[in-house]
Amino acid sequence: MSHELINRSTDLKLLRDEGYEVELLNGYLLIRHVPYVNDKKQVAYGILVSSLDLSGDSTVKPSDHVAFWVGDYPCNSKGSQLTSLVNQCNIQQQIGNEITATHSFSQKPSPEGYANYHQKMTQYVKILEGEAHVIEPEATSNMFLPIKLTEVESVFCYSDTSSSRAGITSINEKLKKNRIAIIGLGGTGSYILDLVAKTTVEEIHLFDGDKFLQHNAFRSPGAPSFDDLTKITTKVEWFAGTYSKMRRKIIPHSQFIDESNITELNSMDFVFLCVDSGKSRQTIINHLLENKISFIDVGMGICNENGSLVGSVRITTCTPSFYKHMAKRIHFEDTDEDEYSSNIQIADMNALNASLAVIKWKKMCGFYHDFGQEHHTVYGISTNTVTNDENANET
Repeated sequence: MSHELINRSTDLKLLRDEGYEVELLNGYLLIRHVPYVNDKKQVAYGILVSSLDLSGDSTVKPSDHVAFWVGDYPCNSKGSQLTSLVNQCNIQQQIGNEITATHSFSQKPSPEGYANYHQKMTQYVKILEGEAHVIEPEATSNMFLPIKLTEVESVFCYSDTSSSRAGITSINEKLKKNRIAIIGLGGTGSYILDLVAKTTVEEIHLFDGDKFLQHNAFRSPGAPSFDDLTKITTKVEWFAGTYSKMRRKIIPHSQFIDESNITELNSMDFVFLCVDSGKSRQTIINHLLENKISFIDVGMGICNENGSLVGSVRITTCTPSFYKHMAKRIHFEDTDEDEYSSNIQIADMNALNASLAVIKWKKMCGFYHDFGQEHHTVYGISTNTVTNDENANET
């Protein structure tokens, strides 16, 4: 409930986004780890507290300008008590079971009082922190500590302060109502997971029957230890375990997709297809088209020419309304002519391939604006060029 209230209250959310250690307790607003100076001219840390006025499910203008303090009598940088700040001392105001305020502060900025709790709390922090900075310039109350969330509150295990600090939380929510599948957790598929795991997408289903082996460590995100590699787990179990530390609802399927289990894709909203078998690709694509499921197919063609690598990476997008280009853009025959089909992959090209695929998916969700409506993109390594084709706007 506390995180929901913070998210619905602009002033509280701003305090949290600025890195303050915000807590709601028994009808009080707390900011922990506020630096101040004690009578020994040492920097210590206390808790700033305010009563909290609410209307329904959000805050309203504070009814008073008084704040409470959990800590010693605050002083200036020379050790003299801040009598102009402290209104009362030894008040023993019970805040929680183990939190008792001993002082109250009174600083009224204007006859109208404070407009909101962000203004009120930061005003008091500024006074206390300013004296502490004279002694320790690095002392700060902006700790940016991780905020743990429950499953009810978020798909993430802790708060996404990156989106909130950038002011794109509402845009990020456009990705939320999605159940996606990543088929193939090799180099490109694993980087797709790395990017998608950091979005609000509802569920991520992983499909791959291979083991996570030593060579995989050199073409996928992260840094598994030697001991990790000796455990011999499947790719989907390894990646699900790794990214479940950050977010929930990553569902591993330790199996290859074929005609016997392909109906498991029917409940997906979107599919990233990252397989190098032409036969498997064709089976899966035919099923996705029949069931009107949008997907992006990724591919890489790299070969060795005179001691250096040349080639390209590709993403091809198909939707229920735009898919006829697939026949000329996606190849289904298996060949050993390039390095990719020989199971040699390059991490930076895998990462680029994944980035292009995820960017296109985000465009389709409205996260990014999409002028071109391209459905086929190729990056050429030697020429360092990106070519876009199959534009829906031109049909």
